[in-house]
Amino acid sequence: MTDTQETHCEIHDDTPCTLGEGPLWHPLRGQLYWFDIIGRRLLTREGGQTRHWQFDEMCSAAGWVDEDRLLIASERRLFLFSLSDGSIETVTPLEADNPVTRSNDGRADPAGGFWIGTMGKEAEPGAGAIWRFYRGELRRLFPDITISNSICFAPDGSSAYFTDTKVARIMRVALDAEGWPQGAPELFLDCRDLGGSPDGSVVDAEGNLWNAQWGNWQVACYSPAGELLREVRVRGAHASCPAFGGEGLTDLYVTTAREALSEENLAASPDNGKTFVIRGVGRGQAEHRVIL
Repeated sequence: MTDTQETHCEIHDDTPCTLGEGPLWHPLRGQLYWFDIIGRRLLTREGGQTRHWQFDEMCSAAGWVDEDRLLIASERRLFLFSLSDGSIETVTPLEADNPVTRSNDGRADPAGGFWIGTMGKEAEPGAGAIWRFYRGELRRLFPDITISNSICFAPDGSSAYFTDTKVARIMRVALDAEGWPQGAPELFLDCRDLGGSPDGSVVDAEGNLWNAQWGNWQVACYSPAGELLREVRVRGAHASCPAFGGEGLTDLYVTTAREALSEENLAASPDNGKTFVIRGVGRGQAEHRVIL
C-alpha cells in the first residue's frame, strides 16, 4: 500500500539555491552539507546560522574523508577541501579537457569508492558519463550519459543504482567485492510516466530507494523490488536530491532548485530552492567514508 505523507516538511535552511544538490550528512560532525551548483558554493548550518564557502568553479557532490576533509567533485576535478581552513588540494582531473561538461550527482560507496556523474552544462545529449574514484584510480564506468543522477548503493554493497534523467530509467548494476561493476546494468525502475523526472536518490538501511522527483514536488520511496511504498511531499517543485541524517539517521533532508521556474512560479511558491527536512520518515545508512 502506498503511503502519501504531505505534512511535517520543514525548512532546514531558507537560503534559495538556484540549483541545490549533493546533500551529505557528515557522520562524524553530525552536520548537513550541500551545494548550490550554479551559485558555486558549499553550504551548511552552524550555531543556528547559514555558513557557505564560495568557489571559482561549479561543484556538485562530496564524500567525507575524515572529520575535517571532504572529497569534492567540480566541473574539472576532484579535490580535497578542508572544512577548518578552506584549503584545497587537487586529487585528480575530471574531464578537465572538456569545457562542455561539469560534475553532477555523486556519492561514496560501501567499499570506499566515490562515484560521480558528469553532464553537459546545457544538458548536451550524451555529453556526460559516470565515473568511480577508488584508492587513487579514476575510471569511467558508463559513457554517453545526458544528465547523471540517482547514484546510490545497497547497504551490503552488492549493487549500485544510477539514472540518466533524460532517459528516465533507474538502473541497477551488481558490484564485486571491491565495489566495481560486474555485468551489464539492468532496469530497476521505469520512470517515464511519473509526470516529473527521476533526480537524485539515496538508499535507506532496509534497502529501499528514495528518489527525488524533479517537477513533482516529492520524494518517492521504492522497495528493492521496485514497488512504490511512500510518497513524501516537498515544498519545492524541483526536488533534486535526498539524504538521511539527524539523530538515528531518521530525518530525510531534501535539496531543491529554482532553476527553470518562471517568475510567476517563484512568486506563487517562494520556498522553491530552499533545503527541507522531513522528520522520522525512515532509517538511513550512514554515508560511507571515501578511501583515497
